[in-house]
Amino acid sequence: MTIKEQQDELVEEFELFPDWMEKYEQIIQIGKELPLIDERYKTDENLIKGCQSKVWLHSFMKDGKVWFTADSDAIITRGLISMMIKVLSGHSPKEIAEADLYFIDAIGLSSHLSPTRSNGLLAMVRQMKQYAFAFHLQEIKTNQHEE
Repeated sequence: MTIKEQQDELVEEFELFPDWMEKYEQIIQIGKELPLIDERYKTDENLIKGCQSKVWLHSFMKDGKVWFTADSDAIITRGLISMMIKVLSGHSPKEIAEADLYFIDAIGLSSHLSPTRSNGLLAMVRQMKQYAFAFHLQEIKTNQHEE
């Protein structure tokens, strides 16, 4: 699925829940489905700066695609990073770096998260895009050396 299709799917999923308590429960449920990050990646180097909770994010390239694994010590935050992974993982660095992440506003996260959680979500987005951009630069350098 494309990044847009992944976002549309999440927006549709959240439209099923009219009440914000149910939406929070869905965010928690999505977080429970997040595959566990390998303990060796739970390092200070992989902590996202700007999050009140601890969020570890690891990225790697495989077959030209960027893949993310993560974890958090807070259940809502774990759900948020899980949603980000669902949307961005498995796409090219260029697609991720250029992605317009409209689902955050479409679901209503921007207006319903506390300011500290909103800042944390923005820090997650920024970090994931930075990783993608770094992988994209790495690809460009590799391609230039091969020519």
